Amino acid sequence: MRPTRERVGLVVDGTNAAAAVKTIAAAEAAGVRQIWMVQSPWSPDILTTLAAAAAKTSTIRLGTSIVPTYPRHPLVMAQQAWSLYDIAPGRLRLGIGPSHQSIIECIYGLPQTTPLAHLREYVNVLRTVLWEGKVDHHGQFFNVKVTFPHTSHIPVLISTLGKKAFQLAGEIADGALSFMCPVPYLIRTAIPTMHAAAAAVGRSAPPLVAHVSVALSQDRDSVLAAGHQLFDMYGKFPFYAKMFADAGFPLTASQMISDSLIDSLIVSGNEDTVAAQFTKLLTGGLDELYVGLVPIIDADNEQSRLVNLIGQL
Repeated sequence: MRPTRERVGLVVDGTNAAAAVKTIAAAEAAGVRQIWMVQSPWSPDILTTLAAAAAKTSTIRLGTSIVPTYPRHPLVMAQQAWSLYDIAPGRLRLGIGPSHQSIIECIYGLPQTTPLAHLREYVNVLRTVLWEGKVDHHGQFFNVKVTFPHTSHIPVLISTLGKKAFQLAGEIADGALSFMCPVPYLIRTAIPTMHAAAAAVGRSAPPLVAHVSVALSQDRDSVLAAGHQLFDMYGKFPFYAKMFADAGFPLTASQMISDSLIDSLIVSGNEDTVAAQFTKLLTGGLDELYVGLVPIIDADNEQSRLVNLIGQL
């Protein structure tokens, strides 16, 4: 079993690319072993940011959670990942996913009708060309024939919320990335589904990297208020609303996220309490964690404390 510090990653904000590179370098210096970044439609390109960070660091693992698939052809994704592999061999973990219809259709203007079928084919093309160096694929969504000059064994992880997504991860991916999923749902539903799906196709189950939010505060009212401010928007996305209901936390009568869900999603307390909770989660069935800060009073100070906490696990 790997040490706890190897199994806990830090979420780094990508709103400003230069600031993110400095944060990643500082995280490595503090002992953090893994960072994760999320691509939004209104932030800089995170694979470019990670390439810059790779040149400024030497050991920290760099992960995406996630890069949306629809706006990028799988060969374009492979080329970007290949660049990072050449700069930092063995350090990239490429998390991808279909995102949401409201984002893909309303912002990018692209049709999204069968996201999991699209993702299955996308992963097949992407992983084949990365791992085997060539692909000859003619499917529903992609017709691709190309040979790369070498292989790059970059793990391809996929985003997972619902049961079908965890099943798909078990069948085809190198890992599953949950987001905003209550831990009991992951233990009771997600992990068994993923393991059963992997066994059915004769492979070992990939690791589940579970998103965890942290508030460095013992004031529950402040934590709840901050949690609602950050998370209430997710109740408006159908995929999240269904997952919350399946996990036992349906939206309230006014279609809001409940306080009990906020309590379930956020680990709060001082550094010792939070570190103990990380250990409990990892010994209770989760493979890895990626940790995002819920700011309460001073975001910069609390982020620095979280970096040091993870680096000293």
